Amino acid sequence: MQFLGVWLWCALLLGQGAGSDNWTEFRGANGDGSSSAIGVPLTWSETKNVRWKTPIPGRGWSTPMVYGKQVWLTTATEDGHLMYVVCVDRESGKVLLNRELFQNPKPEPLGNDVNSYASPSPTIEKGRVYVHFGSYGTACLDTRTFKTVWERRNLPCRHYRGPSSSPILFENLLILTFDGADNQYVAALDKKKGDTVWKTDRSAEWNDVDPTGRIIADGDLRKAHSTPLIINVQGHPEMVSTGAKAAYAYDPRTGKELWKVDYRGFSASFRPVVGFGMAYIPTGYGHSDLWAVRLGGKGNVTASNIAWKYSRNVPSKPSPLLIGDLLYLIDDSGVLTCLEAQTGKEVWKERIGGHYSASPIVVEGRIYCFSEEGKTSVFQPGRTFHPLADSQLPDGFMASPAIAGKAFFLRTKTHLYRIEQ
Repeated sequence: MQFLGVWLWCALLLGQGAGSDNWTEFRGANGDGSSSAIGVPLTWSETKNVRWKTPIPGRGWSTPMVYGKQVWLTTATEDGHLMYVVCVDRESGKVLLNRELFQNPKPEPLGNDVNSYASPSPTIEKGRVYVHFGSYGTACLDTRTFKTVWERRNLPCRHYRGPSSSPILFENLLILTFDGADNQYVAALDKKKGDTVWKTDRSAEWNDVDPTGRIIADGDLRKAHSTPLIINVQGHPEMVSTGAKAAYAYDPRTGKELWKVDYRGFSASFRPVVGFGMAYIPTGYGHSDLWAVRLGGKGNVTASNIAWKYSRNVPSKPSPLLIGDLLYLIDDSGVLTCLEAQTGKEVWKERIGGHYSASPIVVEGRIYCFSEEGKTSVFQPGRTFHPLADSQLPDGFMASPAIAGKAFFLRTKTHLYRIEQ
């Protein structure tokens, strides 16, 4: 019952259920990769079940947001000097807006081929879309006039490997996450005006500095890429947020830290999932575990609230799926694992091949996994491994998928697709 309560709370907070005609934030309205849509296709190809296909210039891994008759996403030049917001007509695939929002004279090099300068996904509600490029800029646009309502470019963070964490909406707030090499904090802006309502620094105990405070290791050790999740705990909202060296819960209205757990990892990426009175969180690189943390604690609960840990083939980028009493993980190298959610016991494990950055999705009782090579593998959830189908598109997936109505909205490295029967 607690799992059901959390699921319903997330849906109510966002003003719509998972079966709505819109896709409003990273991993959907409930933030967990689930959809109750009916009638989506099982398979597709370049010549099958493609309603339209639209080229998207530049490089960006943000998930498309779908609301009403529009699809919104972000992109940037490969060197990060220019950052854009794009709006596509949902019915035709025609580009309605492709506007340069921010110029950056000296963006910091990404230092890898995994991230982009437009990886954070937008979030959207009626009349407003919020686009975020980390410290490079955040803006609110009117979805009818396409005019900029407000923008912020004074939230400092040295992203080092590029921005990744996506914004989320809660009540009158737009909540942002900054886990960089120099600054680590979460902040809430007034969604109508863009003013800062609260800002809370991470309280992790860093072990990469000397007694004078000088950083003696590279900036990765303080970085993280995760998007927080707001849940209901004993009738009160809590925001579960994963950083480097620690994961936290905050009061999303005030930014007050409620509890935290310490670990040794960094660059944690996937979004937490919640069920059975526990939050399932990654510990990141260096010590790549999946931890089940009991909710409802206060202060540092590392010694008291860890229900179980799992250490084999834990993904660093794709977020897990919780379906019934089972957790499903697809790791970066294509190993699919099924665990008992309450105990962490391994049920089965299969190598399906490929490389994965996009988070999987569950719809119509089927799990869809999207590889960097463009392959989509579909499975039936359960206590035995049961593959259903495969599909292939060129260019491959870095962005996580969206579902609205009876259609998938899939962003490959070069195009946006509407996939529908």
